[in-house]
Amino acid sequence: MRTYWSFGKNSREINHSFQHHPKAFHVFGPRHISSPGWRELISSSWKDESYQRVVMACFVQAVYLLELDRQENRNGTEAALAPQWWTPFKYKLVEALVDERDGSIFAAVLEWDQTAALADFIPIRPIGAPKVVLAIRGTLLKNPTIRRDIEDDLRYLAWESLKGSFRFDRILSALKSIFFNLQGSKNVSITGHSLGAGFALEVYKALAAEGTYVEAHLFNPPSVSLAMSLRILSGKAGFVWKRFKSMLPSNSDYQSRSVAEGAAEATESRITSELKQMLPMAHLYVNTSDYICCYYNYPDGVQNSGIKEREAKPGGNGLSGVKLFVVSKGKQRFLEAHRLKQWWSDDLELQTALNNSMLISRQLNSLYIIQVPKQTQGYSL
Repeated sequence: MRTYWSFGKNSREINHSFQHHPKAFHVFGPRHISSPGWRELISSSWKDESYQRVVMACFVQAVYLLELDRQENRNGTEAALAPQWWTPFKYKLVEALVDERDGSIFAAVLEWDQTAALADFIPIRPIGAPKVVLAIRGTLLKNPTIRRDIEDDLRYLAWESLKGSFRFDRILSALKSIFFNLQGSKNVSITGHSLGAGFALEVYKALAAEGTYVEAHLFNPPSVSLAMSLRILSGKAGFVWKRFKSMLPSNSDYQSRSVAEGAAEATESRITSELKQMLPMAHLYVNTSDYICCYYNYPDGVQNSGIKEREAKPGGNGLSGVKLFVVSKGKQRFLEAHRLKQWWSDDLELQTALNNSMLISRQLNSLYIIQVPKQTQGYSL
């Protein structure tokens, strides 16, 4: 099986000046994924969730490297590292999103490269492959970018939201421009890591609130905030109160109303579940040893806090329209548990996580209940 960095007829000699760079694709990237070819017309690799995860993680890595290439004056040269991370998958860079305050690249718009695909006898885009992907990097602890990155980290820590950030508005504007050009949101995906996953999730929610849904792949999304910590404590107190009330004598009329309300909620849940099956889904990837995203693995209901991960029902996480994937390798150092590289590694073992994640239910569940999708509607700017 060939690896992606030996990409078929379009292969070229890797420039000697950077062929041994530790972040070069053939050094740092995925090892055992075959190059795309005409067989994609028969059996698309994009139908495989593991393949989707690997490619999306590589696209986010490309955004990190776009900024590092800029800082180290490699942009536009054969020594640039970033293009290695999208070219093998038959995508091309359409736009780099720049923070005008410090000149840093924090996101990129990638598009299916039909010309490159034709060179490898792929006349059409494979089933499941997005036409456009917007990828967002996380925090870079480098002097040119650290101030604005940390500023947004602190914004989330304090408010559990990234709305109001310059980058949030820029990403949302870029996506709406894409929808306008494509006459809809179909075949558009968004992905990000760490802080970038936080931006992706915030934009995903903003679009869903308008009835527009895109597929999302979010790696190590932030969950730690002051508001969330207080909510955990409040949830525990609420659970104790509910347990106390359950021991009190019940009124028969109240019980009959509860039965009727329960039946109505069950019907609404069934309809909501059927609706979600037709919508693009958000995929969240978390590591149990990563304290930045740890609350996504926190069960919805304190009474379930002691149970282990179990397979979720088909269609996602409870009623939230989300698939939550968890990797657990016992005790890991934080930096190892938070790194992007783990999501394309060969030895990764994922579990589909808890049916009811408290944070997912609270943030996303209502978006699938009150909104009507607008998949085919274009945007005017």
